[in-house]
Amino acid sequence: MGLILLAFITLLVTLLIGVPIPFAFFASSIAIIIFGGYDAGFLLPYGFAQASSIILVAIPLFVLAGGLMERGGIGEKLVELVEVVVGRVKGGLGAVMVISCAIFGAISGSGAATVSCIGSIMLPRMYKAGYPRGHCSALIASAGVLGLLIPPSLTMILYAWVGGQSVLASFLATVTPGITLVILFSIVNIVLLKNNKEVQVTENYDLLTTVKMFNKKAIAATPAIIAPAIILGGIYGGVMTPTEAAAISCLYAIPVGIFIYRGLTLRAFYETLLKSVTTAGVILIMLLSVMMLSRLYIMENVPQKLMVIFSAVSENPVVILLMLNIFMVVIGMLMDDISAILLCTPILLPIIIQLGVSPIQFAAILGVNLGMGCITPPCAPFLYLAGRIGGAPVNEMLKPTFYLIFFAWIPTLLLATFIPSFSMWLPRLLLGI
Repeated sequence: MGLILLAFITLLVTLLIGVPIPFAFFASSIAIIIFGGYDAGFLLPYGFAQASSIILVAIPLFVLAGGLMERGGIGEKLVELVEVVVGRVKGGLGAVMVISCAIFGAISGSGAATVSCIGSIMLPRMYKAGYPRGHCSALIASAGVLGLLIPPSLTMILYAWVGGQSVLASFLATVTPGITLVILFSIVNIVLLKNNKEVQVTENYDLLTTVKMFNKKAIAATPAIIAPAIILGGIYGGVMTPTEAAAISCLYAIPVGIFIYRGLTLRAFYETLLKSVTTAGVILIMLLSVMMLSRLYIMENVPQKLMVIFSAVSENPVVILLMLNIFMVVIGMLMDDISAILLCTPILLPIIIQLGVSPIQFAAILGVNLGMGCITPPCAPFLYLAGRIGGAPVNEMLKPTFYLIFFAWIPTLLLATFIPSFSMWLPRLLLGI
């Protein structure tokens, strides 16, 4: 166990001193190779073989699709449509932002793209309406994580790939937790703002005017609404694989962004392409480094050794599951969502199976855990991203963030962990799992 402890310490130290995550994983692998006496000759071929899966092509394509939709103006039309429906109560703009994040997440598959796109649209509107800056930024940080849960999700593609599970089943497992979070975020947001006298309410209209406004916004948003219908309908209908759906979403976003919403100029297309290629390159390097490290962890029997440690504390499966949840939240606090899911899946999946938990249910447990880790201080990468976009200091974001954690994230996590039907009913209904 001392060798694994050394590897973990190497990983943490390199991360804390600012070494890029892929190279921190490489450093941890080198520590195991040197002190464990392994021959490194097999690692690179193994890593390249694992990273050559066709399903991984979906990752750069979804990254590109999210960028194109962000720059193309699709998010703006979605927000305007949702605002007509739920934006006319106190705190309603917060609910508009949450629901818009869920819809945009179903298009882009990316949490960071969701925070950037919907945040840049909604935060100025909310500030103008008197919403507290820290509250808004905390809410978009949590709501942006819905892009990791609402299918199609890049993290679920990676989980299915690493864990050898069905991509479609993994997508379906996170639908109910994602919808539950949308509802709880909206409720917590409205409750927190109900006594805030500075928050302005959008003007109410009579029913006929509201219907006319809805019809007008719906027509304008139709191309944006068609995008998730094509992507999700194609995947769930068995017409397209996730990789094919990602390619179709790119092809769809280009003409819509250029000719219909006119937000996607040639310069914006070039900048989006460049940014997407860079992001995809980082992800693929990370895939290579993490797969090499996870292979060494498996050779060192890390899952079995962790199970022994957990069992020494308690043999009660409930207690072990609670300890696993804490472990995943800590990992989510220290790393971005992609790195965390690549590291946790090969280590924890064997333990989960040994406890009698379905690997598909674990997709939901892992997704909610790592999502909560992304907004949990001290690291909280999504919290800092939202703070930069919204111009809010972190100290103003902490109180609403903890309210969201305790009254939205934790209840959803407990449901996903201890009530299997919460995340499994949809895969069972549609796939017969």
